[in-house]
Amino acid sequence: MASKHIPSTVRKIVALRSSHKFREVAKIVTEPTPKPGEGEILVKNRFVGINASDINFTAGRYDPKAKFPLDTGFEALGEVVAAGPKSLYQPGQAVMYCQYGAFSDYKVVNSNRVIPLPAVKAEFLPFILSGNTAAISLDRVGEIKEGETVLVTAAAGGTGQIAVQWAKLKGCHVIGTCSSDEKVQFLKDIGCDRPVNYTKENLRQVLKQEYPKGVDVVYEAVGGEMFDTCVDSLALKGRLIIIGYIEGYESDKGYKPSRVLATLPARLLPKSASVRGFFLFHYVSDWGPYVMKQVQYFNEGRMQSIVDKGERTPGGPFKGLEKVADAVEYLYSKKSIGKIVVELGEDTPRSNL
Repeated sequence: MASKHIPSTVRKIVALRSSHKFREVAKIVTEPTPKPGEGEILVKNRFVGINASDINFTAGRYDPKAKFPLDTGFEALGEVVAAGPKSLYQPGQAVMYCQYGAFSDYKVVNSNRVIPLPAVKAEFLPFILSGNTAAISLDRVGEIKEGETVLVTAAAGGTGQIAVQWAKLKGCHVIGTCSSDEKVQFLKDIGCDRPVNYTKENLRQVLKQEYPKGVDVVYEAVGGEMFDTCVDSLALKGRLIIIGYIEGYESDKGYKPSRVLATLPARLLPKSASVRGFFLFHYVSDWGPYVMKQVQYFNEGRMQSIVDKGERTPGGPFKGLEKVADAVEYLYSKKSIGKIVVELGEDTPRSNL
């Protein structure tokens, strides 16, 4: 079953070769519109999300054996426009998915790997990748508990904004790092107890002076010197969750060396503290329930979802595949607030079922 107005060809962004410089290797190509097979759906993408790891993927860091040209993009939200036999959804259903190759006008996806939504709304997009990374990692890996102190690095970003709010919903005291006074105000608006603008305040000193017993849980996305400071600031039985190390993604190596790694055991052992890694794709069974919980909180007004479509950028807003490279570079400018989203077109007319 299919809607009308499906074009015969579609466009998508591919990486021509391995590189961490997205714009230099990204190219829009045209190919015949794929048809959904058994259990599959064709989704017209309305919004795609930008992630720090977009350049890790084009650099081949997730799959060193990847063959180029390589489809790009991790997540999209849109509407089902065609469905194969035994599909779980029919045309007209709003859905969201997380799958490689999301930077495309249309995408065929297995229907059991999408999450149904009440509407095609950009504010829902942060929940599947950024939000799930925050909520699942804090619950499953960080094991946060009411009354604990939680430090969120890069707190004003797409995943940081959800981490701050999730920890607050769990009854925690939340510290958040950011890079501007505008972001400090944003963090206050979403409930952060102690925003720290690290361009004006020394984070290590703030933590030492204001939190002498240390931090119970750290949600760490930056790496480098930030990672070192966070390790040294852990409380007794503190847990540091590594969800990324964005500070080094734009380098050839993909990371910046940590000064504390060589002595990490000696730093953790006296505190019974731990450093734990988190990779979202190891928790697929949790995706649906956690997205639904975030949607519920959003609809109830208990959680905000801020999307940044580049309206404040010189070339913005971000509309169309042509703007994806601009959006990726905007993320690394440290000027964005919330989840960066690129809009890919208007609503597809719903079919008469």
